[in-house]
Amino acid sequence: MIAIVLDYVVGLLLIVGSAFALIAAIGILRLPDVYTRMHAASKAGTLGSGLMLIALAFHAADQAIVTRALAGVVFFLLTAPISAHVLARAAYAVGYKLWSGSVLDEMGDGSQ
Repeated sequence: MIAIVLDYVVGLLLIVGSAFALIAAIGILRLPDVYTRMHAASKAGTLGSGLMLIALAFHAADQAIVTRALAGVVFFLLTAPISAHVLARAAYAVGYKLWSGSVLDEMGDGSQ
């Protein structure tokens, strides 16, 4: 009985994680500028990958696999926001323009 419930939980986590990964991919393709694309990739991509790794941890019978999967989740949560922030600052420093519909440029001189 518990194995059936566990299979349903793993399946649900995989479906939700895949949906978030798909949303991240669509966001990368459809959003207007590099900054919003990075936001989609870092937020939805991290959540999707994390949920799929948690599904792996629930499904695995080996403690070593569970430990690696959870370490991967922690690694994603710690590195994805920092790397997106660093890439956005580098893109801004190089001169990538904000989308014309952007409301506020907090790093600029106030004129947009």
